[in-house]
Amino acid sequence: MMSTMIMLIMVMIITNIVMLLNLLIMKKTMTDREKNSPFECGFDPKSSSRLPFSLKFFLIAVIFLIFDIEIALLLPMLPTMMFSEMKYWMVTSIMFISVLIIGLYHEWNQGALNWAN
Repeated sequence: MMSTMIMLIMVMIITNIVMLLNLLIMKKTMTDREKNSPFECGFDPKSSSRLPFSLKFFLIAVIFLIFDIEIALLLPMLPTMMFSEMKYWMVTSIMFISVLIIGLYHEWNQGALNWAN
């Protein structure tokens, strides 16, 4: 127990020393104002923040998030097939995939997937 505490303290000390050394020897300077200003999707950060923003960018981001979460939910379905009853697994899988296909059809029908208009 005591050796674990000593090891933990040593790791914390070494980490703090490395961070302090990095702070002391880093070459970052604050002289260039343009380089240190935030880059916001090509917009000038010093202009008005109330400029109209294209809704197409927002819709594409939301669609990307939906399909990204879809993949994260589809991947664990295969390993769970071994641990569950096949009938319930098939019903659940078919319902989940059908909801995704209906959503994809709705997005396609509404024109959200058309890139150039």
